[in-house]
Amino acid sequence: MPKDFLKDLNKEQREAVLETEGPIIILAGAGSGKTKALTSKVIYLMGEKKIPGENILMVTFTNKAASEMKERVKKHLSNGDGQPTIATFHSLCAKILRIEGKHIGLSEKFIIYDTQDQTDTIKEAMRYLGLSAKDFKPHSILSTISGAKNQLITDADYRGFARGYFQETVAKIYPLYQKILKENDAVDFDDLMLKTILLFHESPQILQKYQNRFRYILIDEYQDTNHAQYTLAKMLSAKWKNICVVGDFSQSIYSWRGADFTNLTKFKQDFKLAKTFSLSQNYRSTQKILDGAYAVISKNTTHPILSLWTENSKGEDIVVYEARNEQDEAKFIVSNLINSVDNIKLSYNDFAVLYRTNAQSRVIEEILLHYGIPYLLIGGTRFYERKEVKDILSYLRFLANPKDMVSYNRLKKLGKGRLAKFEQFAQSVKDLEKDTIDLLDNVVQKTEYLSLYDESDEEDRQRLENIKELRSVAIEFPALTNFLENVALVEQEYMPDKPTKNGLPKNAITLMTLHAAKGLEFPQVFMVGMEEGLFPHSRAQMDKAELEEERRLCYVGITRAKEKLFLTYARKRLFFGQRTSNTISRFLLDLPENITERNFSSAMDDNSAEFI
Repeated sequence: MPKDFLKDLNKEQREAVLETEGPIIILAGAGSGKTKALTSKVIYLMGEKKIPGENILMVTFTNKAASEMKERVKKHLSNGDGQPTIATFHSLCAKILRIEGKHIGLSEKFIIYDTQDQTDTIKEAMRYLGLSAKDFKPHSILSTISGAKNQLITDADYRGFARGYFQETVAKIYPLYQKILKENDAVDFDDLMLKTILLFHESPQILQKYQNRFRYILIDEYQDTNHAQYTLAKMLSAKWKNICVVGDFSQSIYSWRGADFTNLTKFKQDFKLAKTFSLSQNYRSTQKILDGAYAVISKNTTHPILSLWTENSKGEDIVVYEARNEQDEAKFIVSNLINSVDNIKLSYNDFAVLYRTNAQSRVIEEILLHYGIPYLLIGGTRFYERKEVKDILSYLRFLANPKDMVSYNRLKKLGKGRLAKFEQFAQSVKDLEKDTIDLLDNVVQKTEYLSLYDESDEEDRQRLENIKELRSVAIEFPALTNFLENVALVEQEYMPDKPTKNGLPKNAITLMTLHAAKGLEFPQVFMVGMEEGLFPHSRAQMDKAELEEERRLCYVGITRAKEKLFLTYARKRLFFGQRTSNTISRFLLDLPENITERNFSSAMDDNSAEFI
């Protein structure tokens, strides 16, 4: 191990790395070098403590993070060193089941079903039971089964937990779904965790085998663990208790996926002698950005808050911009973007626009296309390419042109009954002079298109929001022909003149939701739609736990910025097809005056009120 190895670490990191025995919690703030600390601990265990690589397990959440950690560790190891196991929870369980699955009746050649395979299997089970997909959405059933598995509730046990007609129906489908999986020698993603834990329960000698192998266990992003992951970690570490978990309460933003930040608290209860280390020095952002993040997150009361500091400069003030409307907000982004690219020689890659919901991307996409600025949409599909948007557009295109067989063929795939209702409606619509918004609303209503989606499902809720946002375009273009022409022009602009090999621009501004931004960083960040009901989301306003999660999401967004942060809101906004006058987000009101620069639209209404 290189002599200057520890010199690369700060005092807090060094203390956390040098403590190797027993249960350890590392509270790591945003940008505090937690990956460096984790990989350094592995290198220290092997190089200084002479622990064989095969006795070390490091678990993280994504394949990308696992690959990055493998590379970092590999640089410091000689060829003769045994490699530590660095894996995601699911890939670790898949490896264990390949070897040991025969003890619970699982073939070593089992296949892992993806989401589409799972949905098809659910549909097969429903057909067998005589259940209609119109009455019960297959992916809602799949989501419920997934949630049960993450809580370690098997198909045999679920009936005892089921409450209400929907869950009682799931209780009938779940065992049949598992039976079909078994017949196909298949497991789903959640089975990997569940079956490994069941294996360990049923075969203590196998659990002991892996306990003896993994004498030192390190787990990244511990605040994002669900009940199954928490249980697996506890079982594997029960013998030696050399378990080090790294996490940040303030960055727990995935409760809707089953993540439970209280697992960090439970850790202290399970391991009474746990030592806690804090990494509070930030290497990413300016002090003013960190102070802004702290001002927002410090209002939370259910978890510890780290006050981050940096040796970086104090930096520029956080810019808070009040726009007249959503177009003015988008133009503000473009104006600052072009100014920075021209004057301080930044590239488009240095910018990100973050928003609370996917539907917010539409206005920003259109303004960027108008100015010819390349952009990359992360974790989502461009607005007019989203399935639900294309479906509604196909209805409207066929109304405008009954010879459009491309649209008609798409509509046929949405179901015979739905198509028959649409054709009946189309014959009754003689007057295409009707406003586009009325036609759109009537089509959606007459075809019962919205029944395809479940409001309680997170992914479906986003689809429903996109349909509502299409109404915003319809309001702006009352004539159907003008509406469709505008859509066609925007769609055409999607196509880059000189795409790269993978079809994506090399130098582009990044657009993404706040959830998708976790773990990333950019020199300049725009957070848009900072209004009550939008962010924090309307669903969270009356629920303390959800509101605290919205604060954590805001904290994550703010701490993505390295040098400059822009927070924008609009006095009036056409969103989801409704014109609203919005109240400024409480998160903006939390920011101290001495770190903010408040700007207002230069084209103010005479009768407009300034919120701040």
